[in-house]
Amino acid sequence: MREIMHLQAGQCGSQIRAKFWEVISDEHGDSDLQPERINVYYNKARGGNYVPRAVLVDLEPSTMDSILSGPFGQIFRPDNFVFGQSRAGNNWVKGHYMEGTELVDTVLDVVQREHGALAQSVRYGVEPYNAMLSVHQLVENTNETYCINNGALYDICFRTLKLTTPTYGDLNHLVSATMSRVTTCLCFLGQLNTNLHKLAVNMVPFPCPHFFMPGFAPLTSRGSQQYQALRVPELTQQMFDAKNMMAMCNPRHGRYLTMATVFRAEVDRQMLSVQSKNSSYFVEWIPNNMKTAVCDISPQGLKIAATFISNNTAFQELFKRISAQFTAMLWCKAFLHWYTGEGMDEMEFTEADSNMNDLVSEYQQYQDATAEEGEFKQEAKEEVA
Repeated sequence: MREIMHLQAGQCGSQIRAKFWEVISDEHGDSDLQPERINVYYNKARGGNYVPRAVLVDLEPSTMDSILSGPFGQIFRPDNFVFGQSRAGNNWVKGHYMEGTELVDTVLDVVQREHGALAQSVRYGVEPYNAMLSVHQLVENTNETYCINNGALYDICFRTLKLTTPTYGDLNHLVSATMSRVTTCLCFLGQLNTNLHKLAVNMVPFPCPHFFMPGFAPLTSRGSQQYQALRVPELTQQMFDAKNMMAMCNPRHGRYLTMATVFRAEVDRQMLSVQSKNSSYFVEWIPNNMKTAVCDISPQGLKIAATFISNNTAFQELFKRISAQFTAMLWCKAFLHWYTGEGMDEMEFTEADSNMNDLVSEYQQYQDATAEEGEFKQEAKEEVA
């Protein structure tokens, strides 16, 4: 099965997905080839129209109203909108334990008609508590987590795209393009096709480190009609450039456990060359840890493009920053009363902090490991078993 259903949660998730469906609809177009696998994201309704396989959830109706009034608002099923009459106020516990729980049964009823993947935002730059508690849940309850943060997106807009005043629309364009390209081979035929399950099998060598660093090349701003003609070597160089990563950590400060690329050209030989030139940044104890998928359909305005997904131990940089902010606030119990006042136990914060420290230590263990360490290899076998 290749069908994907998107469950869009919260204001950020819904706004990104509004742009995402615009990108997907434009890519499929109306030619005979492009709709061939349109069922990946769409259901065919009576009358021959295609309806996005999406459930949109928010605690307040205003986000849904803005989507419905937008240029693509009429393509969604009205009964797939689930919303309350309150708002979380950027308080994680309100969404997770309080008002959010009132919508669970309704959401599950809708999801039972479909099944899906979740897009949500973790606002760690402003809310360390929310980020720490969310990562704790993501470690336990997801198979693949694509990490994108606003800081990295702003850096791309300023440094690479040379935008003087980037907006959330510019950021959402980058996120939507990445999400679209990750699933390219599910939607369109190619010489080598992959799927999300196969991607997880190849990308997650151990249960907890399932956080992926995405990116794509060439990077373009929304509305740009002039694209630089790139060759495969230039694309691969862009992909490995830390300035083009969509998570704020430098992959050269860590080591690649696994990596996957989705190209729209003949590139296997080029990727082997890239891996050999950058062998010191790949762990040697996971053989064949670079996977390449190829698709024939190029994005609008491009003849060649590439999407990059990596599982890199440098993620500990990101998690250490979250942990440091979290610890500083928790030490003086700043803002804690907003969470405990909603019924949350302070021990949940301590548990989330402990699990984050374990995750960071695990990344460091894999970064330091070598193929000659028999003790490590034995631990890895036991964990896989």
